Amino acid sequence: MGRPSPSSIVPSWDALYELAAPQDGYFSAAQARDAGYSLPLLQYYLGRRRLLRVGRGIFRLVHFPAGEHEDLVVLWLWSGREGVFSHETALALHELSDVMPATRHMSVPARWTRRRVKVPEGVELHFADVVAEQTRWVGAVAVTAPLRTIEDCVAAHVSPEWIEQAARQGVERGLFSSAAVNKARGRRAAKARAR
Repeated sequence: MGRPSPSSIVPSWDALYELAAPQDGYFSAAQARDAGYSLPLLQYYLGRRRLLRVGRGIFRLVHFPAGEHEDLVVLWLWSGREGVFSHETALALHELSDVMPATRHMSVPARWTRRRVKVPEGVELHFADVVAEQTRWVGAVAVTAPLRTIEDCVAAHVSPEWIEQAARQGVERGLFSSAAVNKARGRRAAKARAR
């Protein structure tokens, strides 16, 4: 027996809340549809001020407590939950350096290179497949694992000062070994030379 169609699902405010809670109170129109909420019903709740529209197809429960990385949750939902925060953004989220990136860096699947999308202002996309083993969660958002983050930063020619600081802090915190960092740097350097 197949999955029930969204139109046959009875909308439940509790179900919508459960869906939005791990996402800092945010959800996409597609997620709402899968929970039985049609666009007219979302419009109704917007009018009743129980929801806010925060972006195209992205909503927030009005009375949900503020989250630490709400701006990133909205971007993650914009990516259809396929994006993974990476590079300097991941360094900051892992608290591996003093970097304060003005641009939010997100890695999206390589197949996105064929898409024509309007990238939100202040976001830089990187096209790379990030496997589950290279992903961690910081609050409600997916982030590249610390070692993968350093590899990406080396490949993107991020300031060596930040990379050194991140490597040192990661080793001190037991996130990875010095040998693993050196091996990761070597892999990225070899790939760069091969291009």
